Amino acid sequence: MARLETVGEALARQGVSRRAFLKFCAATTSLMALPPSMIPRVAAALEAARRPSVIWLSFQECTGCTESLTRSDSPTVEGLIFDVISLDYHHTLLAAAGEAAELDRKQAMEENWGNYLVVVDGSIPLGNPGYSTIAGISNVDMLQETVEGAAAVVAVGTCAAFGGIPHADPNPTGAVGVGEIVKDKPIINVSGCPPIPVAITGVLAQYLTFGQLPEMDELGRPKAFFGQSIHDRCYRRPFYDNGQFAESFDDEGARAGWCLFKLGCKGPITYNACATVKWNSGTSFPIEAGHPCLGCAEPNFWDKGGFYQPLSEVEWGGWTQLGTAAAAGAAIGAASALAARSKQKKAREEEA
Repeated sequence: MARLETVGEALARQGVSRRAFLKFCAATTSLMALPPSMIPRVAAALEAARRPSVIWLSFQECTGCTESLTRSDSPTVEGLIFDVISLDYHHTLLAAAGEAAELDRKQAMEENWGNYLVVVDGSIPLGNPGYSTIAGISNVDMLQETVEGAAAVVAVGTCAAFGGIPHADPNPTGAVGVGEIVKDKPIINVSGCPPIPVAITGVLAQYLTFGQLPEMDELGRPKAFFGQSIHDRCYRRPFYDNGQFAESFDDEGARAGWCLFKLGCKGPITYNACATVKWNSGTSFPIEAGHPCLGCAEPNFWDKGGFYQPLSEVEWGGWTQLGTAAAAGAAIGAASALAARSKQKKAREEEA
């Protein structure tokens, strides 16, 4: 087996300057929620790291996760693919097709056995193998064959992580997430429909730098991106605390940027970094654009009731989340009552 090139060697070969490399390391350190003092360590580890082989499998999906990756801002997808990882197989980005493409996958497995990463986007149908096949191979067979020699699996998007939209009732294909099939390999879920681009690249960069997966929550998601709810990070949170809620999409509250809880926002029970990392190079995210969070990073989000019904009116998973919704509903009532009393008091003072 040929010696794997290090990231430092690949950068030097391509004429990347030390300054550009350190800028990349600073971005990677920030993505991993590490202090600036860690930048030299990240640089040293990254420079000496071997470029890992990555095999990307696309199953029941809409290609939105790949679209998300190719629009990642820092690290750039070009740097990720050509400087940091060796993306040896990906249906959408691969130049080869048919038998040649499948040969690439098998060669990458053989040459990197025990060390390569498998990235999966899309759910896996178990109802009938014929629902989704690649080169005549069912999704479940290809997944099991490919992960056998993998070091770890990254489930990109809510479909791969939890079944996603194909898993929604009545789930005609018997769609499931990767974790329902793969039981003997480390799995990290980067959920979202689609996931935030830098969450994908950040996970891969951290694995490359430290040779291990990041700290994860109870759903197997990286805490650096899924450790806090969107509600807790949202810039509209003060309006929630003050009992100021938009009642419709075109009322005074909506125009003033008030909280969208009553319009169905699932931010209080959705864990993701949308409110801080945002989309399109940090330009915006749905709530900032005036639309409530749909909760797409959470399991079974499609079957949790109307998107525009407040949490206090819909069933969202187990008793803990129902309790959260009830508490949120009570908080709304209390906050609204407090706001009303404040207005009444102010009116009386003005009259006096």
